[in-house]
Amino acid sequence: MLKKVILVVLGLVALFAVFVATRPAEFTIERTRVIEVPAATAFEYLRDFHNFAAWSPWDKLDSQMKRTFEGAERGVGAQYAWVGNDQVGEGRMTIIDEKPGERIDIKLEFLKPWPATSQATYLLTAQSPQSVEVTWRMTGHNDFMGKLMSVMMDMDEMVGGDFERGLEALGGQLKTRFANTAVAAEETKNADQAHDSPEAQEAKPAPAPTQPEAERL
Repeated sequence: MLKKVILVVLGLVALFAVFVATRPAEFTIERTRVIEVPAATAFEYLRDFHNFAAWSPWDKLDSQMKRTFEGAERGVGAQYAWVGNDQVGEGRMTIIDEKPGERIDIKLEFLKPWPATSQATYLLTAQSPQSVEVTWRMTGHNDFMGKLMSVMMDMDEMVGGDFERGLEALGGQLKTRFANTAVAAEETKNADQAHDSPEAQEAKPAPAPTQPEAERL
């Protein structure tokens, strides 16, 4: 009897393993949000990893997370690495390609709790001169562990939920930055116009006489 039970259990385990192995080998997770800032503003912000902590949905999970920046200051070659608690693990991101105002491709390497490599992409589609559609996409290959995880939990819902929260925070950061930039630009414009106005020109003091002129006086 015990032997039969063991054989049944082994058979079920084998069937489950076969089922897991037949799961999709590739995955894509993405979310999209329209943000009321110019595409160029979003592009310049996203290509600088120093801004990531301000809107990342994961950085708030570990207040003691260690971050390091290497390579280029921003854009292709820029690298961001993190080491944190069990919720965030350890990994790094490297910008490997970009198209100004349109897309940024990132190599995403997870080191802990288990090794995995994926690609993250920010796709930017201008909706108007003052708004952009931002798509946050992650693609990669599912090894057996990845396939098992996809069976045990809804990865699209879990990671997609993080993407949604991140994009919402990104929108807030971008709109605040763009508003501050616009106000500063308007103040500079108004100051320049006031400086060049006829009233300002008339109010300017006469230039001091040169040395020969002073002697004649």
